[in-house]
Amino acid sequence: MAVLHQESVLAMIKEFRRNWHTLCASERTTLCGADAMLLVLQLSMAENNKQRSGEFTVSLSEVLLTWKHLLHEKLNLPVENMEAIDHYEDIRRTYDNFLKSSNMLDLIDVYKKCSVLTSNCENNANISAVKFLAKKIIYSYLNLLVNSKDDLALAHILNVPDRGLGREAFTDLKHAAQEKQMSIFLVATSFVRTIQLGGKGYAPSPSDPLRTHIKGLSNFINFIDKLDEILGEISNPSIAGGRILSVIKMQLIKGQDSRDPFYKAVEEVAQDLDLRIKNIINSQEGDEAVSTTDISPARPKSYAINHGTAYCGRDTVKILLVLLDEEAASAPTKNKAELLYDDENTIHHNGNSILTLFRRCKFICWKTNNWNKFWKCSSGQK
Repeated sequence: MAVLHQESVLAMIKEFRRNWHTLCASERTTLCGADAMLLVLQLSMAENNKQRSGEFTVSLSEVLLTWKHLLHEKLNLPVENMEAIDHYEDIRRTYDNFLKSSNMLDLIDVYKKCSVLTSNCENNANISAVKFLAKKIIYSYLNLLVNSKDDLALAHILNVPDRGLGREAFTDLKHAAQEKQMSIFLVATSFVRTIQLGGKGYAPSPSDPLRTHIKGLSNFINFIDKLDEILGEISNPSIAGGRILSVIKMQLIKGQDSRDPFYKAVEEVAQDLDLRIKNIINSQEGDEAVSTTDISPARPKSYAINHGTAYCGRDTVKILLVLLDEEAASAPTKNKAELLYDDENTIHHNGNSILTLFRRCKFICWKTNNWNKFWKCSSGQK
């Protein structure tokens, strides 16, 4: 990825969006940028280690070694003289399955589909750690808004801001998602909707682990509902995009000191993205509009659906996809160790590193003898 020019990558992604109906199965497919690719690879390696040795963990050196091999293989570059980690094929299969189940494509998949040769990647300007975190959180909210199957985005924001949805809540959600073969977000939404319906005929089982997280899950789903309602009620992409960013910003800085670095970072990132959305819209004026005939509408609540609102939001979704595509095309983070392991030390995050969340989930599955049930593992582990 270090040889790709960002503008060329964006041109490639725009070509992909123009021809999405022939290149992918869903118009809401989101792209997995370089940093997200590395995180998915880390999770895939840890999962394979768990199946083989019982430990959901992986060393940084092994991740970086496999990362290099993965890039060369996917780009059809020579790998004969490269050191390969054991069980690489299993890791690659797990990596591909993760992206498929999350309705995502990585940049190399897009490159292959578009057959566009690019070169000379520009490095993004360095961004402070706090601003990097704020940007990742806001982008994760936008990713989940566009693509509800994006488990990686949900893991980043489920407990940001603090909703009391830590490791245990994520573990319970992930188990339920695996058991029902649904996305984590859909499991959470279904549970909250069931609670809201009320009545004995609709009430979840008293033994349902998600019952202990009712307050936090309701808070999370109700907040996403607010963002969905903006999509479903405001047809102007510029106004809708600005409103969505404003609502996310207010949620993240609520109760925080205005002098706090995170507070300032969130305000800066939200302002930058709002301006970027307006610039995207302006740059498209006068150009031939990309067809949105088949783009599905936002998900307004049932009482909001009528002839005028059923398809409202598709232009905003299109603009958000352009914004997310630009982020996916960004150059990789220089410090890979910081990307993979430093979330634990971020006090504003009120959460855990992605590996920690997924490790917890795998450990509980194994400990309760449900590993085979959830992951269809046939390795005969205890």
